[in-house]
Amino acid sequence: MFQSFETTSDPSAGPGRLARLRDHLRGEGLAGFLVPRADAHQGEYVAARDERLQWLTGFTGSAGFAIVLPDVAGVFIDGRYRVQVKGQVDLAAFTPVPWPEVKPGPWIVEHLAEGVVGFDPWLHTADEVARLEEALKGSRVTLRPVENAVDAIWPDQPPAPLGAAFPHPVTLAGESSESRRARLAEGLRKAGQTAAVITLPDSLCWLLNLRGADVPRNPILHGFAILRDDGTVDVFVDPAKLGAAARAALDAGVRLHPVEGFEAGLRGLAGVVRVDRGTAPLAVSRIIEEGGATVAWGDDPCRLPKAAKNAAEVAGMREAHLRDGAAVVEFLCWLDGAAPKGGLTEIDVVTALEGYRRATNVLHDISFDTICGAGPNGAIMHYRVTRETNRPVRMDELLLVDSGAQYADGTTDITRTVAVGDPGAEARDCYTRVLQGLIAISRARWPRGIAGRDLDALARFHLWVAGQDFDHGTGHGVGAFLSVHEGPQRISRVSEVPLEPGMILSNEPGYYREGAFGIRLENLIVVREAEKMGDMRDQLSFETLTFAPFDRRLILTGRLGPDERDWLNAYHAEVLAKLSPRLSAPARDWLTTACAPV
Repeated sequence: MFQSFETTSDPSAGPGRLARLRDHLRGEGLAGFLVPRADAHQGEYVAARDERLQWLTGFTGSAGFAIVLPDVAGVFIDGRYRVQVKGQVDLAAFTPVPWPEVKPGPWIVEHLAEGVVGFDPWLHTADEVARLEEALKGSRVTLRPVENAVDAIWPDQPPAPLGAAFPHPVTLAGESSESRRARLAEGLRKAGQTAAVITLPDSLCWLLNLRGADVPRNPILHGFAILRDDGTVDVFVDPAKLGAAARAALDAGVRLHPVEGFEAGLRGLAGVVRVDRGTAPLAVSRIIEEGGATVAWGDDPCRLPKAAKNAAEVAGMREAHLRDGAAVVEFLCWLDGAAPKGGLTEIDVVTALEGYRRATNVLHDISFDTICGAGPNGAIMHYRVTRETNRPVRMDELLLVDSGAQYADGTTDITRTVAVGDPGAEARDCYTRVLQGLIAISRARWPRGIAGRDLDALARFHLWVAGQDFDHGTGHGVGAFLSVHEGPQRISRVSEVPLEPGMILSNEPGYYREGAFGIRLENLIVVREAEKMGDMRDQLSFETLTFAPFDRRLILTGRLGPDERDWLNAYHAEVLAKLSPRLSAPARDWLTTACAPV
């Protein structure tokens, strides 16, 4: 099994660790310290060594941070984690803070009259620090870059990861590393820049056509790079990660250095150097300036080209989703027969699903720990089942299963919510509204230049008119055999990045009722050129990549409009046509019934 079911946090350890941290801060003359979830690469998924927030507080979510002050320790969490955090931290020691509604600057001023708050400049971006400094203006609180205070009190902190890197073939990447670097270098020259600093692991992997194993679930390599305006690149990575195959895949324009040489490499830069203000650690720009070069703020040059997948990458993603869709249908067929008999638990469901994906014989890993929430556990948006929380799958309840896989040709992410028995009219009503939101995004057409924020409301309309909503974005970007959460593309109220052909996103509206049930439905979609319609030019639309049926027993078909009904029937017909040749006979029979027109 890739997934384990051990409890990875211990709320009982939090108060003692918090006390030791405060003792250390007093010794350093500090009144507080910032504890982010991020690592030096600003990754959502971090290695065990970088799980500082979890180690200190017990909170295991993929986003959030803590601010430790003398009399209060706030754990800042967004809407996805407001249920989860209450069960993972000692509420006598740590205070959950709703973020971004409550901003860290005003919160610090409210709880600290004066003093110095420390932060690790390798774990915070220039944007983050600038916003916080601006919020603290006029107060008697200041920020100071310091050595990491959590590391100083963590006696058994794990070592840095040493996952082996491996080549990603050009047949799947669609372009050589040398060609990619040449394209980006031309952009640097046009901008009058001599180099760009790369700190994001997925950017590094995309640029070099390598994959790695430094964090769970996502095949990324930890390291840094300096891309030069001549198309060559200096890569700073632990040499133990690069075996013969990985080294042989690198061309002569790639110069390898130990990761410890990164600071010296930054100090040696000259001219104008591009740094991404929103993703690079603050330490990077400060070191460059200390060395005498000029920092030019600009986007990581890999991010948009990486997000807009080429034809080979999209083709790989299509095949990965067909393979994965067949595995999911085999699983749904099994679940539909086994769940009503009783005796199943959430762990049983997770184990079975991974088994069907392993049966493809090409599964590299799961793309994240499967979220399997039975009944009220479905309302915990990023719920991870453990042996302690494992709940039976009971009759007349909803079961939410959000899962994905990593294959060499693509990354998948799919959510289906299914009925076990009869969960009731209210559940069907909410399910139908969520499905209508997914259909609205799937059918969308828009003029070029529109961003994700402009589409987000389409997924929420039917919920809003019922006084309902969900506290997460409608969609995140997805990499091609890379990170299952990829930026900068999103379908979200805060996303200002225009959608471009080749961008892959999730389409996952939901609804959650704490203590009762959760509903989420998710397909992956890719932006494409739309067929011309009317007199509007340059329209874009979505192609659906994910193929698996929705639970027709939960759909109030009378509530669907004609266009919604047509989309659903056409989608189910496509699911049946594409997946049937890949299925066992029992699963094929089951799918035929599941995809019957409504």
